[in-house]
Formats: sequence, C-alpha cells, structure tokens
Amino acid sequence: MPDNVLSSSINAKTWLQRINSLMASPAARALLETDSKKDSRSFKIMNVCGGHERSISMSGIRNALHPSIELIPGPGCPVCICPEEDIYQAIQLALNEDIILLAFGDMLRVPVNTTKKSIRTLQQAHAAGADIRAIASPLEARQIALQNPHRAVVFFVAGFETTTAPVAGLIAESIPKNLSFLLAARLTWPAVAMLLESGTPGFDALIAPGHVATIMGGNEWQFVINQFRIPTAIAGFTPESLLAAFYSVLRQQLEQRLFLDNCYPQLVTQQGNISAQAQLKQTMSIVDANWRGIGIIPQSGFALKTAYYQHNARLLFADYEQQARRHRGAMPAGCDCAKVVLGKLYPNECKLYGRTCKPDDPVGPCMVSDEGACRIWWVHGAPRNKTKA
Repeated sequence: MPDNVLSSSINAKTWLQRINSLMASPAARALLETDSKKDSRSFKIMNVCGGHERSISMSGIRNALHPSIELIPGPGCPVCICPEEDIYQAIQLALNEDIILLAFGDMLRVPVNTTKKSIRTLQQAHAAGADIRAIASPLEARQIALQNPHRAVVFFVAGFETTTAPVAGLIAESIPKNLSFLLAARLTWPAVAMLLESGTPGFDALIAPGHVATIMGGNEWQFVINQFRIPTAIAGFTPESLLAAFYSVLRQQLEQRLFLDNCYPQLVTQQGNISAQAQLKQTMSIVDANWRGIGIIPQSGFALKTAYYQHNARLLFADYEQQARRHRGAMPAGCDCAKVVLGKLYPNECKLYGRTCKPDDPVGPCMVSDEGACRIWWVHGAPRNKTKA
C-alpha cells in the first residue's frame, strides 16, 4: 500500500523531506543519468491544472523541491485555449444585438487579434455601451434571465468539465426561455492524450486535476497508465496533496510499479459524480473542437444537443464569426501562449513576457486568467533559473 494513502495526516514539510530524500537515493541518481553518464537530467512532472500551478507558485514548492525535479505547467487554463473566433463572436453579438451577454470574469479581458483601434475585448465592448456582465455562477445567469424576461440573455461559457457540469445541470433542470448559450467548453483529458500520442510529450509523470476528477471520476485518467505507462496521480489544491502526488509519481517511477494514485480522496472517487455526468450526457454532445493556438483536438469539446436548439446562441443569432478570421484565430503575433499551454516553453521564455505583455495590458490569454501560467508567474514571481534551454 503506498504511503500517501494517509496523505491527509502528513504535513507539507514532511512530504518535502520525503521527496528530497528520495531524490538523493542511488536509484534516483541512476534514473537521472543520461546514456552518456556525463550529465544528469531532470525528472519532469506536468501539472495539468492552472489551479495546481497557482498553488505551486503561491507556496514556493517549485524552488523548495530537489533541483532535479522539474514542474511543468500544462493545458489546464480554459481562458487560454478558448478560440479567438468565439471571443470575437461574443463581442459582436453584444455590440450588434439587443442582448445581455454574460461571461465569467476572466473572459472579459482576453484580447482578439484586431488592431488596437478596434474593440478587442468584451471589457472594451462594455465600455462602448454593450450590456455585458461578469458572473461567477450559472445560477446567476438564470437569475438575470428571470429578472429580464423581455430581453434575450446569452451566456458565453468557456470552461472545462468542472464549469460545464453545472451549466448542464441548469439546462437539464430549469432554464428560462430567454436564456441561451454560446458554448466554448472543453474536456481536459484529450489535450493530455494528444501530447502523449505525439511521441514527445515533454514530461515523465502526470498530476491530474482533482476538480475534474471529482466530476468525471478518477478512472478517466487510467488511460495514461494503461496506454502510455506514465506515472500518474490525482491531486487537490493544498501543498500537502500536491506534494503527496509528486512523491507518489516519483516512487512509481523508481519502483517501476505504476498505478493511478488518488491523492485527493476527500472528494475524488473512481466513478465521480454520476448525477453530473448524466446531466452532461443528457444535454451535450462531444465534438471535435478548436483550441486556440493548438488546433482541432478530436472529441475535446461540448456542444448543445439538438433537443436544446432553442437555447443555442449560435443558431438563434446572426453568425458574426467570419470565416476570414480563421487564419487569424491563433495567438497574437510574437505570443508563445500556445507553447506555454503545451508545456513546451516556460512563461518567462516568451519574448513578450514582462515586456509588452503584462497583466494590466495583456497580449496573450495566458497573462489574463488567474489560471494562466504567465499571469501566475508574473504575480508570484518566476522561479529561479527556470528555462527549457
């Protein structure tokens, strides 16, 4: 039985000591040796979730770990990968239709690829007179629609499974007639599968997101073990849970005894939230979907089922997407957000980071969201000597 089954009774300092002791062992040194025996390499652990990256940076875990452990931020920022053309569509809907447009707060500041003289964000569209409101919960969308029965209300939804599940619940249970949805929702695991299938994933172990596993079940991540033989652990958002997960994947690698470890047993079960999954299945289909700067990832997006067409904003309103925008729908010129999202580049290696791109004037979406690696590193300080070179 692995040590971290009892992770809740072990504090962060003890986990840190265990990890660093483990990395000083002969087995770890052998693991880190290259074929040439002249240099050493790092053991690369990808943390999928932006919430994990925020906890790691806030607590200083990265700098406290053994120098041979490399923590890589992954693709877990829904704001960062929301298609640029969807944001443009939301801006144009708000400016040209008599609607109330709702979005989660981070989305209001994400710029689209237009000139600075044009309206580039939902926030700027609001300043120009559009009725755009930031909300924190799907229940707020329902309340606003009920309070404004004679106006159309469009909820622009960008998020992963954790955000999409309560939206599905709202649609399945009780939805006002005047409320519709502009969906830009995504599933998390297909992006990880894409990286692994590439043959050069850039990481040796995976920390899966605890909040997604709470909804979809821990078993959803079993494919990483079964198909790709990559040590994997599910973590929560405390330093203790994260460090327990790091310890687990290191032990799995050193002992060559791979298993999906649940270091967030307080909320995560193998099956997940069955009711939430049923509501997702009832209201939404899984479709191929575009990820900003990355491209189409098969079976990675949510779309409203045809039974709910009367609440699909893409069908109810004019199409402002413009096919001509497709070639401009990637990241802005010079922005390396896509490489940061895929773990190919650290935030501070982007040439725009801290120069023309800062939280108060972001160029790329990774500098906007509280779950974007660039913003997290800027706010909490970039770790020492962290480059991919």
